[in-house]
Amino acid sequence: MTDADREKAARAAEAGAQGRVRLDKWLWAARFFKTRTLAAEAVSGGKVHVGGQRAKPSHAVRVGEILRIQRGPDEYLVEVKALGERRGPAKDAALLYEETAESRLRREQLAEQRRIQRLASPLPPARPTKQDRRRIVRFTRQGEPDR
Repeated sequence: MTDADREKAARAAEAGAQGRVRLDKWLWAARFFKTRTLAAEAVSGGKVHVGGQRAKPSHAVRVGEILRIQRGPDEYLVEVKALGERRGPAKDAALLYEETAESRLRREQLAEQRRIQRLASPLPPARPTKQDRRRIVRFTRQGEPDR
């Protein structure tokens, strides 16, 4: 074991002993974001709030804290149940937090609304042909002056 490995292990043990983990690392370990960089960008961009306040990626997450996580159109309201520094299987990641019932219900309702909207305006069966594109261009340029 190299000195760097020992140092890293000591830092991990110290973090576990203090009961704190960096917010970006926890979000990555809990599988809210695919990479730690994406998690840090989301936190810096105001997409993650801790206890109703914006936080920095280096914020020390503690068990029992409430996080509001905005991921695309979905918003998660979760309580931290455990700390994790390593990204593991989804089953293990799900044990790190508990989503509130209201949050889950709201996300399911929004997903259902999006599904209905997609059904109401279906996509065309194929890409437009060259002839179709020319027709579209002619149609959209009708009111415009010639270029």
